[in-house]
Amino acid sequence: MADELVFSLAGADALNAKLAGIRKDVRYKGGRFALRKAANLVRDDAIARASRLDDEATGRKIADNVVTRWSGKHFKQTGNLKFRIGVKGGGKTGRRGNPDTGIGGKTPHWHLLEFGTSKMVAKPFMRPALAENAQAASNEFVKQYGKAIDRAIRRAEREQRRRELDQLLGGG
Repeated sequence: MADELVFSLAGADALNAKLAGIRKDVRYKGGRFALRKAANLVRDDAIARASRLDDEATGRKIADNVVTRWSGKHFKQTGNLKFRIGVKGGGKTGRRGNPDTGIGGKTPHWHLLEFGTSKMVAKPFMRPALAENAQAASNEFVKQYGKAIDRAIRRAEREQRRRELDQLLGGG
C-alpha cells in the first residue's frame, strides 16, 4: 500500500527563466547542492523520529544509520539529480539472534518498526518525516538553487566584462 504525498513547488517558473542563462555544468552543481540541502531537512527529521524509537539498552541506534546519499547511477542513466534518504544496511535481517555490535552497529530491524509485522503495529519514522517536510524541502530547494544560479550568473557576467576589457586594452 502506497501513501499518497502531494505538495506544490512555488517559484519554479522564476528558476526556469534563470536556468536559460547558465551553463549545464553550473546548473548541475548548483542543483546538486540545493537538492542535498533539501534532502538534509527530511533526513534530520527522520533522525529525530528514529532516536525516539531507539532502544537505550542496546548500542544499536537507527538514528545513527539514517543517511542522505547521492544516486550517481540514476544521474548517469537519466541525467536527473537524485538523493536517497534511508537507513544504512537496507532491510536485511540476516541471521537470527542479536547482532548487537555496540555503538555504530547495524540496525537490520529498522524496516520492522517502519512497516510493522503481523504481530506488531507499525511505528513509522521515515514516511512521516518526508510527508511533513516535503513542502519545506521544496521551498529550501528553490531558495538554495536560486542563490546558486544568481552566483553563477554574476560570475559569468564578471568573466564577460573581464574579456571585454582585455579586448579593449588590446590583450587579445
